[in-house]
Amino acid sequence: MAPSIAHHVKGDGHIQHMALIPISKLAPFSMLILSIVLVILFLIKQFIFEGFLMRRLYKSMYTSLDDTARRGFINHHIAGGTKALILVVAVYPFIRVAFRDGALNTPYAKGSPVTLGDILLVCAQLLVGMYIFELIYRNKISPISSMHHIGAIIVTQAAIAISLDLAKEPDATVEFILCTVWGAFDIVCELIPHIAIIIYRIYPNSHLFLSRLFLFACISTFFGTICETIVIFYLFGSLWNQWQIAFKVVTPLLHCAFSATQIHGSRIFYLMWRKQIRILAEEAKAFSCEKGNVSIGETLNEVTPSATEEKKEHIAVVEVQAGGII
Repeated sequence: MAPSIAHHVKGDGHIQHMALIPISKLAPFSMLILSIVLVILFLIKQFIFEGFLMRRLYKSMYTSLDDTARRGFINHHIAGGTKALILVVAVYPFIRVAFRDGALNTPYAKGSPVTLGDILLVCAQLLVGMYIFELIYRNKISPISSMHHIGAIIVTQAAIAISLDLAKEPDATVEFILCTVWGAFDIVCELIPHIAIIIYRIYPNSHLFLSRLFLFACISTFFGTICETIVIFYLFGSLWNQWQIAFKVVTPLLHCAFSATQIHGSRIFYLMWRKQIRILAEEAKAFSCEKGNVSIGETLNEVTPSATEEKKEHIAVVEVQAGGII
């Protein structure tokens, strides 16, 4: 017998009236899905990226990188590609379930056995698999990024696990929806930084373009974090009476950890933007010196950064080179 389809209120009251239903019929097999994701990511890394694609696409630029930088460069391709795939596949079911009239057991298409919950669960495991792969594959990763990835992995798997016993876990459905909101903002906020670092590797001397790209990445990540905070705490507050005490305590702490990672990324891109601006200023002043407009002493005084600024910019470059900004 086919399961009944829950219907909900459209608009702001949708999530408050969300029925307590299983996430997906695939939930008991979520670890199998995660295992398949990890195997696929390994095969792509081993036999496509490291096997031939990177050398053919980037030639000497790639082969000149040390092992740490190569791993970071490959990881940005895998992470960016995975997030782009999730963005395309999950955007419809996410918006339908989180903000409109859809339920997790609503068919993805009319007459389809695949539900919106099925798609969201598979995409959640794709994101978790990508984070696990990154933690294992990279030689170096910042402590803030590590904390973010570990938190995202545990929270997502916990949300899926508790959905298997709805009688004891009345928060299971809304907790999973909250996880999809976190994941959606993470994907949107972090996709641009992945692209920015790849371009930085390919065109390291395009300082004007890089300055604009880094500034855009900085601003988009920062305002994305603000928007995420507003949406998360609006949903969290609107469901306050439904949460158990554990979720009332843990959810804000987790969001602070996730936001800290994104703010850290914004800070790094701000410093990278400052470095590109300084390089452009040095080039402009050097050109002016050649034309005899200003003296060498005036040029050095104007473009030489303070020791503190130079150290911060150097740290930003090192973190980018180590692949630890995201």
